[in-house]
Amino acid sequence: MKIFPKALAAVALAAAMTAVFAADPIKIGVAGPFTGGSSSMGVSMRDGVRMAADEINKAGGVLGRQLLLIERDDEAKNERGVQIAQELINKEKVAAAVGYINTGVALASQRFYQEAKIPVMNNVATGSIITHQFDDQPANYIFRNAAHDSIQAPMIVEEAITRRGYKKVAILADSTNYGQLGREDLEKALALKSIKAVAVEKFNIKDVDMTAQLLKAKEAGAEVVLTYAIGPELAQIANGMTKLGWKVPMIGSWTLSMANFIDNAGPGGEGARMPQTFIQEPTTPKRQSFIISYLKTFNPKNARIDSPVSAAQGYDSIYLLAAAIKQAGSTDGPKIKAALEDLKAPVEGVVTTYNKPFTAKDHEAITANIPVFGEVKGARVVYAYPDDQKKASEVRVKDANAKGALTVKK
Repeated sequence: MKIFPKALAAVALAAAMTAVFAADPIKIGVAGPFTGGSSSMGVSMRDGVRMAADEINKAGGVLGRQLLLIERDDEAKNERGVQIAQELINKEKVAAAVGYINTGVALASQRFYQEAKIPVMNNVATGSIITHQFDDQPANYIFRNAAHDSIQAPMIVEEAITRRGYKKVAILADSTNYGQLGREDLEKALALKSIKAVAVEKFNIKDVDMTAQLLKAKEAGAEVVLTYAIGPELAQIANGMTKLGWKVPMIGSWTLSMANFIDNAGPGGEGARMPQTFIQEPTTPKRQSFIISYLKTFNPKNARIDSPVSAAQGYDSIYLLAAAIKQAGSTDGPKIKAALEDLKAPVEGVVTTYNKPFTAKDHEAITANIPVFGEVKGARVVYAYPDDQKKASEVRVKDANAKGALTVKK
């Protein structure tokens, strides 16, 4: 049978198109707590990641391939995080991973990605040591696009001491890696102002009575309570203060913005302040588009994102990885890492526009010029200061000379 040139061309085109559509997807691991006390952050992060991946896939994917998210619930448990990391690396063969809400889970799990030379983009966990865990190794595969605690702690202290004039502070932190590393950062920041906390108290996850800790802080004359914990326990602090009839300001890490703090604390949570990289207000066209799309896609209760910071940073983490994979022209781990360390084109995100966010020696995308202060008001987080709202409407990029961050030592 004679085959004509046009028919051959059609067959070749069809084969090529089949090959394109049949190309293996690029697998991205997504790990976080989608159940339990940290799920407010985990689910919001996951939903932001899903939004970004969906947008990228509809636009043609990366390198002509679709992004395939491999999602796993780590339940905020270190041992579960370790199991998931090994599964995603050895069974699923992911090209990269995003997530980690809890500092302890990140520190326990990311060593496996480091050994496998697979990049990890921490998009929520803030423990200062996270990106420095492997400083003693020739290459570091751990990146982050969240405001680490060495940025947040000085902001919290500046708000309490300089802006609001309090001299007697109490610190209440949970017993996890997150709480205790954050407490250390707060004490370092206070020491720089020649101040020592009048009370430093610890509690455990799932504790429901903070009376003993609060009484010690009250009896010590504390004028303000600085916190490092997550939503449910933070709500117990606010409720305990209400029960004692002791109302002093709460200023703490970004987790005071969690829905399960705001809802469980009720009126007792009003006025709490915290650093935020993103507040659910449409201050830029990109943020407006993100908020509208998120609300339409996931329809959260009261049109409020449970953890806006987690959602925005989750979204941005996928765009940063996609940009690196595209620039590298490969899903090879070392090549993605090298591209992240030298991104040629700016990446427009929800939190900020990322212009050369990483270098070989600096794997932190967020610097101290980016976060602003949020305040709980009317069961939502709003801008604490009008100037911050104006600042959020400007294009903010990484500033290597940004003031406020503590020096991080491993």
